[in-house]
Amino acid sequence: MAREFTQPKSELKEKVLDMRRVTRVVAGGKRFRFRATVVVGDEAGKVGIGVGKGLDVQQAIAKAKAKANREMVTVALFDKRTIAHETEAKYSAAKVRIKPAQAGHGLRAGSAVRSVLALAGVKDATAKVLGRTPNKLTNAWATIEALKSLKSTKPKAIEVA
Repeated sequence: MAREFTQPKSELKEKVLDMRRVTRVVAGGKRFRFRATVVVGDEAGKVGIGVGKGLDVQQAIAKAKAKANREMVTVALFDKRTIAHETEAKYSAAKVRIKPAQAGHGLRAGSAVRSVLALAGVKDATAKVLGRTPNKLTNAWATIEALKSLKSTKPKAIEVA
């Protein structure tokens, strides 16, 4: 009897943020490749962003997904729905502000910020892109930086000397 190996189903969800065709000019003309930006998260506090390039779209997405899985960060969620406090971060030309919201408020954010927060598991929050850049990649990285700057809500143990 032949046994089949099945890949364990991952609980991670992914979203392709951006696909671009990039060119390199060589002696014979132009060489085209694709650049994919992918956000991966488990909707329970882990999220990562990856960028991959390849000769075709599927190869670029696969590379970006693998890189996003390697570079996952853990987000401190408050009541498993929102963030503990307001945070703001800057990455390159992108600047993002994220504010917590009460349960039932929903996720109010635009484009790349919404994707990153949703895959991180934030269900109630308000976010605003303050920078002038429309670049989805830098806005997503600014969101990751803002989430990394969150303080944990767990009480710290008091040391007795």
